[in-house]
This record gives sequence, C-alpha cells and structure tokens, in this order.
Amino acid sequence: MPTAPAPRKRRKEARPAELLAAALELFVDKGFAATRLEAVANRAGVSKGTLYLYYESKEALFKAVIQEGIIPVIAENEAIAAQHTGTSFELLQRLLDNWWTKIGQTDYAGIPKLMVAEARNFPEIAQYYYENVISRGRRLVGAALHRGMASGEFRTMDVETTIDVVIAPILMLLIWRYSLACCQSDAGDPRHYLQIHLDLLRQGLGGSQV
Repeated sequence: MPTAPAPRKRRKEARPAELLAAALELFVDKGFAATRLEAVANRAGVSKGTLYLYYESKEALFKAVIQEGIIPVIAENEAIAAQHTGTSFELLQRLLDNWWTKIGQTDYAGIPKLMVAEARNFPEIAQYYYENVISRGRRLVGAALHRGMASGEFRTMDVETTIDVVIAPILMLLIWRYSLACCQSDAGDPRHYLQIHLDLLRQGLGGSQV
C-alpha cells in the first residue's frame, strides 16, 4: 500500500504571525482580562508551550500585537507628516484617512475600546499604549495644528484641547462600533461620519486664509 503523505508542518517563522492574529481576535472579542493564553494557542493551532517560546506572558503578547499592527501605522503617519508640502488641513486629512484605512477598517479598531475599558486594571499595558500610540498620535496632530496656526491657515487656539477635539469623534466611532452599535438597526456609514467630522474641522479651524 502506498505510504500516506506526512502532515504538512507550518514554517516556524509563520507561527508568531499566526499567534498575533489569534491574539488580536480574542483580545478584541473578549477583552484583555478574559483572554487566556491557552485560548490563543488553540486559536492559532499550536500548543501553549509553543506560544511561550515566543511570548513570555499575556502582557508581552499584547505589546507585540501593538508593535506589529498599530505602531507601524503611527510611523507611516510620521513619515507622511515629514514629507508633506501641502496645506495643514490636507495634512490632517491625510493623517486621519491613513489611520482609518489601516486601523479603523481592521480588527485593530477594537483595541481603543479595550484600552478605555481595562486601562485602570492593567496600568502597565495602558502606559505602554499611551506612550507608543496615543502620545505619538497626539504629537502628530499637534504639529499639524501648530503648522496651520503659524501660517495663518488656522486660527489661534489652545492646541492641547484642540487635539482632543480632533481625535475624540474618531475614538468614539471606534468605541461605538465595538459596543452599542449592536443595538442599532442601521449602523450608518463610517466614511460619511468622517467626512462630516472633517467638514466641521475645516470650518472650525479656519483662519485668515480661509
């Protein structure tokens, strides 16, 4: 009788990506506290021991999810800002569009809701997320606002508070999507929501050149 072919083995280098994908799904679905490493390993199709070869704890696994999926988008936006030569409003629009395309339309969109819900119970990962995602994102928006105010494109405002006003509606859209949106019969079009937000920003930020 012919010998049955041996089962295919996944390449070792593919395992971290599979583990991170499984972890993201479970973190977004169940939250940080309720996610168990055994469940992540099972979802990825590996043993718990294999998971520990790559990540020593759930905190390390969560940080890796952020490092691989969200921080690169922050870096992309930093590069966009460094190379931008158009108006400051166009820069803000490019930053927000890229964030929405790479994060808002993916499973990573569930991470902000997780952080808002569980930050106080897990201060270490909250601090990591704040320093590596929120602070860098705020600096980008703040730099665009300062740029526009310096040129007269934007009126003079309290920059730190204006950063909150720029970011808050997008954060709320993400949180709503992973919470009370389940109660809506019509969830609406996120792109339409974002366009209205940008239209309001354009009018609200306007300075002497508008």
